[in-house]
Amino acid sequence: MSHYGKKSKGDIVYDTIIYTILTIIMIGILYPLIYIVSASISSPWAIVQGELWLLPKDITFDAYRKVLENKDIWTGYRNSIIYLVVGTSINVIMTTMGAYTLSRKDLVGRNVLVLIFTFTLLFNGGLVPTFLVYKNMLGLYNNLWVMVIPSAVSVWNLIVMRTYFQTAIPFELQEAAFIDGCSNIRTLTSVVLPLSMPIIAVVTMYYAVAHWNAYFMALIYLNDDWRMPLQMVIRKMLIQDDMASVVGGQGESLVDQLMIKESIKYVVIVVSSLPMLFLYPFVQKHFVKGVMIGAVKG
Repeated sequence: MSHYGKKSKGDIVYDTIIYTILTIIMIGILYPLIYIVSASISSPWAIVQGELWLLPKDITFDAYRKVLENKDIWTGYRNSIIYLVVGTSINVIMTTMGAYTLSRKDLVGRNVLVLIFTFTLLFNGGLVPTFLVYKNMLGLYNNLWVMVIPSAVSVWNLIVMRTYFQTAIPFELQEAAFIDGCSNIRTLTSVVLPLSMPIIAVVTMYYAVAHWNAYFMALIYLNDDWRMPLQMVIRKMLIQDDMASVVGGQGESLVDQLMIKESIKYVVIVVSSLPMLFLYPFVQKHFVKGVMIGAVKG
């Protein structure tokens, strides 16, 4: 760029290429999302006959009505929200405490502890031994706590948060707090946490999304339908093609029921994605700052 703020030909070509690539990526991301929303409110006949390309066609909300009237959907929603709130709270509290402890320069053997934690990223006990431990020793089989206790701490998030504490918060602030008579808990709550909102927002978002999308633990360890999260309800509807309870169809022909099943597949995707879409704007400001951890600072 010249001294007068005018871009050179090379800069213009570079910007054009970058914006073209970003536009293509944006279209590739937005098109499936718009299509799913459009299909969820379009006529099933338009979907089956391939008349729907982007915008809704013959708008109808019958599929939404049938989904929202289904008790299994609301039971799954309730369970997923419980697992999300309880699980994320435990995750953030334990990860924050562990990261603060590992970030302390005066912690004896902290490098060994980090090595032990890192080891669990590479190796685990295997599915069958883990299942036997959870069922026979811990009594977590078909228990609500199996959805939150085993995943109480993500080692990856722990290391990321520890790195933030070490690089973004001067250790001299903690030393000054100790000189003023603060304990470790007081230092964490009064000094470290107020300066750590970006990383807390990022970690909270990561944990919340993981809990909301979780289905494997429920698939392996839960047996009662009333304990299942929303993702398992959707799996049962989509993969096992079990939509009889949703479609209902009193007075509707078999063809109409088969048609509305096509719309319901898109509706449940929209319904299950809404909470995370609503959550992100509240943490976006901190999220953008948090993901820049480790970037080069000028």
